[in-house]
Amino acid sequence: MATDFYNDSLSPGCSIPPLVNRKSKSYPTKVTAGGVTFGGSEVVIIAGPCAVENHEQLSETARIVKAGGASMLRGGAFKPRSSPYNFQGLGQEGILMLKEISRETGLPFVTEVMDTRQVEFVAGFADMLQVGSRNMQNYPLLKEAGLSHKPILLKRGMMATIEEFLLAAEYILSQGNDQIVLCERGIRTFEPTTRNTLDLSAVPMLKHMSHLPVIVDPSHGTGHSWLVPTMARAAVAAGADGLIMEVHYKPDEALCDGYQSLDPDDFNLLMTSLRKVAAAIGREVM
Repeated sequence: MATDFYNDSLSPGCSIPPLVNRKSKSYPTKVTAGGVTFGGSEVVIIAGPCAVENHEQLSETARIVKAGGASMLRGGAFKPRSSPYNFQGLGQEGILMLKEISRETGLPFVTEVMDTRQVEFVAGFADMLQVGSRNMQNYPLLKEAGLSHKPILLKRGMMATIEEFLLAAEYILSQGNDQIVLCERGIRTFEPTTRNTLDLSAVPMLKHMSHLPVIVDPSHGTGHSWLVPTMARAAVAAGADGLIMEVHYKPDEALCDGYQSLDPDDFNLLMTSLRKVAAAIGREVM
């Protein structure tokens, strides 16, 4: 690893890239996407299905999460699946559907881009672009996303160190785009009982090292819908600036990740408890 970055006294050999380094700015960066601001006193809730499946599913789920208090909609149109035989998403049709439902509900939306060739099209509709875990070190994609000058939701790679995560953000920053939200979504360890190991220590660490907002994905971080509420509350207590969670109006019928998706009742119960946790640390949920 290069050693010409600013070395903070965090741990031996740990370097912080210059643009992402919190000491490069006198104040934390606030990121605004579709009128929603990350990095302020509010804890932002992004919720919606793992994948856009059809109009009814997206419309119903969007209305559920809005009524429950979410301020942003998530939904995958281009899906990076481990198996080529699994549902790959609706592609451009899904993006157009997201835009339609966004207009109807008033919820801005974030969706993933997997390829440099998708960036221009998706950026024309989405309020925020997501670079997913599998693409955290897809450097051409990071550069292209940065050049779009859209807000970017950057997920930590499933086997990435904190330093590697920040270096990925540096690629986007180097293109003149500081509108980046970092997302801790769990890392792969030897533990088999959860889909990933959710590294909540990454929240205060990233906020100590960088000036960028940090959110948490407890859905992918655990892989179990029953674990999501506990880890979501813990993430807020740890200082997360937001949560991104999978919600489906009929999880048992989901084409993707139904086992880690909250149903409407569980989502509403979670939102009630999140408001209490946020209030206890002087914040509020939006």
